[in-house]
Amino acid sequence: MARKKREFTTFNLSFLDIMSCGFGAVVLVFLIIDHSIQTVTKDLNRDLMSEVNMMEEDVRDGQAGLVKLRNTLSEVDNQMVEAQGQATRITDDIDKYEALIADLRKDGFTERSDIEALKAEIRSLENEVKKLRESAQEDSGNSARTFVGEGNRQYLTGLNLGGRNIAILLDVSASMLADKLVNIIRLRNMDTAIQRKADKWTRALSTVDWLTAQLPVGSKYQLITFNTRAAPALAGSEGKWLEVADQAQLEKVTSELRRITPSGGTSLENAFLALQNLTPAPDNIFLITDGLPTQGASGPRGNKVSGDERQRLYRQAVKMLPRNVPVNIILAPMEGDPMAASEFWQLAQVSRGSFMSPSKDWP
Repeated sequence: MARKKREFTTFNLSFLDIMSCGFGAVVLVFLIIDHSIQTVTKDLNRDLMSEVNMMEEDVRDGQAGLVKLRNTLSEVDNQMVEAQGQATRITDDIDKYEALIADLRKDGFTERSDIEALKAEIRSLENEVKKLRESAQEDSGNSARTFVGEGNRQYLTGLNLGGRNIAILLDVSASMLADKLVNIIRLRNMDTAIQRKADKWTRALSTVDWLTAQLPVGSKYQLITFNTRAAPALAGSEGKWLEVADQAQLEKVTSELRRITPSGGTSLENAFLALQNLTPAPDNIFLITDGLPTQGASGPRGNKVSGDERQRLYRQAVKMLPRNVPVNIILAPMEGDPMAASEFWQLAQVSRGSFMSPSKDWP
């Protein structure tokens, strides 16, 4: 039997349309809601990330501040340790000084007694200084000779004129005739009377007169002349000390000098060796010269002596000086001897003597 065909109605079709439209509406609403949620989520995530970044920066700042605080705390700890150490040292010093004061008080010392003792010692020293000044004035007023210079040239020189045994060494070599080599050669060929009146030699004799006039009356002296050899100005007084108080003898010594004509070379070594013959040894030495030596104890091999050789001869001669005796140098420099002033100045400094190169109108 044939199946009966189902009838088609418009109601069925309309139902399907309604269902389809409803499903589509639901899908559309879901899509709209999902998009809004995603947008809101993105905005929320962006805000949260910003807050997270800010919080991370705060954390980093806090960590940096923590490091600074720790460093500051360490410095404060070190300062506290140093302060405690200083306080301990100061406390120890206070204890030490208090113990010292206590010991002094046990020994009978008081602040007032110490001050009075110091005042008494000062008064005693002042009295000694006063006596020494009075004694010095008395000695200066008892010079064996008088020497009056021209004009105002008789002033203090800084030379130490004291001593009990005073040696005066006078250079009488040919160079003592003049300051320049050409004038020395010219004067050497003239009459001895003219040579003795040479300006430089006259100044050397005036220097000896000035020195002997300043010697203390109670002292002794010896005046030694030297060129290639050394000898006392007064014949027969080798190895002896002469009395400053013997004015007649002193005048004779200076008159003997005026009979000498400067000649020959210069041997400082022989001059210093002559001092070794004096007993007792001198305690003050005056050297009147114009330059470095030209020979040693014996004559030179050639006719010329270089500047270096003269320095070597000088340093060899200095070894012959008595030790711990001041050497006072009065230098009348000559042409062509530039190292003389430096070498003699060093000798004066080392021996605690004095050095001077006077003007032509001194003394």
